Formats: sequence, structure tokens, C-alpha cells
Amino acid sequence: MKPPLVPLATLLGRELRNVKVEKPFVKFGQAALAKKGEDYFLIKPDCERVPGNPETSFSVFAIFDGHNGISAAIFAKENLLGNVLSAIPQGINREEWLQALPRALVAGFVKTDIEFQQKGETSGTTVTFVVIDGWTVTVASVGDSRCILDTQGGVVSLLTVDHRLEENAEERERVTASGGEVGRLNVFGGNEVGPLRCWPGGLCLSRSIGDTDVGEFIVPIPYVKQVKLSNSGGRLIIASDGIWDALSSAMAAKSCRGIPAELAAKLVVKEALRSRGLKDDTTCLVVDIIPSDQPVLPSTPMKKQNALSSFLFGKRSQTSTNKTTNKLSAVGVVEELFEEGSAMLAERFIHRNFSF
Repeated sequence: MKPPLVPLATLLGRELRNVKVEKPFVKFGQAALAKKGEDYFLIKPDCERVPGNPETSFSVFAIFDGHNGISAAIFAKENLLGNVLSAIPQGINREEWLQALPRALVAGFVKTDIEFQQKGETSGTTVTFVVIDGWTVTVASVGDSRCILDTQGGVVSLLTVDHRLEENAEERERVTASGGEVGRLNVFGGNEVGPLRCWPGGLCLSRSIGDTDVGEFIVPIPYVKQVKLSNSGGRLIIASDGIWDALSSAMAAKSCRGIPAELAAKLVVKEALRSRGLKDDTTCLVVDIIPSDQPVLPSTPMKKQNALSSFLFGKRSQTSTNKTTNKLSAVGVVEELFEEGSAMLAERFIHRNFSF
């Protein structure tokens, strides 16, 4: 018996739906040069929301730039992913999983910090933690290990906020309003030198995991941003400050356009080394999210009008409220799903119940 005929419109509809949900390829490269040996990274391209079901796959990439020792960076690398996943309810579908992910990232960062502080060690670490599920990219970060997105047309967007007291006025205001002191290092004769620091402790960063000895003003609550790429894809460059102290976001993106991710990371590190020399640990991950029919992202020149759009899109205020209105970026290639940067834990978990 022949199977019943299926109307052409139904077949076309199925094909369109299949094209729409087809997952992109994720290709990546890594490069590093050590000065102090305190940078660590995590690459897990084969995670699964439902264990044993490859249809639920997602990828994780992360940078951990330690300071005052390596123990916090190692601990975060080994425990953060598990703590994030344990904060996501079980038995939910993909859309619900992605909606729960931003707050689960906050819960995971805080839990990891609490667990590390219970060890009684005093080192700390920045964290930039990236989850890629299909065309959706979710980034959570504390510290100054940056993640940028380079999309077609040469548009470079920041997916993180630098938590450096020298450069982040909102974080300086938060620390001083909480009773902390922000100032430079005083040397003999009363001269002030170096970057702005939080006292007590003298840390240049306002957010990190660890740093038990610097007081309650340094918090582990991450800035979180979630975006959805168009089906033309994009390139992520995730790197420690050894890269960003030498190169601007635009320079880093330009230095490796049109080059496969495996080689691109090496080129970015090489360019940073050429620009500044090896003054700090320098670690770079390059991740391409590309359509299945493209071997590599195309090289496209930067356009002046798009550069302005990129600046406006990437420099959103870190204290902005949750964005769930699916706002489109100025160039129409990135759909912003969520953004929140408040350092107040109560504001991040409103109407939600999380346990640590």
C-alpha cells in the first residue's frame, strides 16, 4: 500500500522549519603564552542538555585569569560548569532551558565563589564563560577577560563589561557607596601610582571569584548577556587581559578575519605580542559559529557606519534592566535576548528561587 500523498505546501513548510532550526557548525582554536602561569581555559564542545541525546548538544568555552595564585582559577575551571547546570530545572525544553540559563549562570558563579572561599585560600580569578546552543550565545563574566563578537559587515560588539575600577565609573560608585575605598597605591613621599584599586586588599577589579581577603565589596555576580545570531553566523574572540591590554576589540577582530579559527587564535596572540611584548599571561580562544555550508567565515571590511553601531551595541550600561523584548541591533544581524549587570543579588533573583 502506497503512503498517502503529502501536499506540497506541507513539504515546503517542513523544509523551511528544518532549515530554520538546523544547528550551525562550531569551530574553534586556542593559543596562549605564559608569563606568570595563572591563565586557564575550558573547552567543552560536546555538552548535552539531556545526557545521551546528541540532539540537545551545546558548547562551553571559558577563560579564567587567576591572580595571587592559581587555586581560584583551577577551582572555577573544575566546578563552575557543574554548578551552573545544577541550577537549571530538569525536564524542560530547549527554549525554557535558554531562558533559565542567564540566572543559572549567576547562581553558578555565586555558588562556586562560596565553595572556594570555604577552602580558606586567598587567590582570585576573572571568569568569562560562554555557552553556545545553536545560534544563541550566552556570556557571563566577572573581571576583565573580554569576549567580543565579530559579525558580517565587520561589526564588532562587546558581549562583556570590563570590571576594572580604573575604567568603570559605575563599579567605582558601587564600591564607594557600599563603604569601600577606591584609590591608587601610595608610595614613599605620598605619591600615588598605578591603577585605581579597592581597599582593603588593593585589587584592581571590582568583581571576581575568590579573593577572600579583599572584603565584601568585590563580588562574584556576573554581567550576563544573551544574543541570537542570524544564520550568517559570527566569530567570538574570548581572551584574557594580556590580549586586551595590547589590542582594541576592533584590532583583534581585524587581525584574524578570513582565517580559520584554528589559526586565528595564534594570529591574535602574535599580534598582541608584536604590539606590546609579553608582559602578562596571554590566552585567546577563537570560536566560529558558521552555517553548515561554509568552511570559514568570510572576510569583510569594516564599514564606518557599522563601527558606530558596534560601539553603541557593545557599550550598553551594565546596570540596565533585563531585556526580553527581542530588540534588534542596529545592523539587524544580532538579536539581543537578555542583558543584566546589576551587582545586587536580590535584583538578579527576583521572583526566582535558587539555593546554594
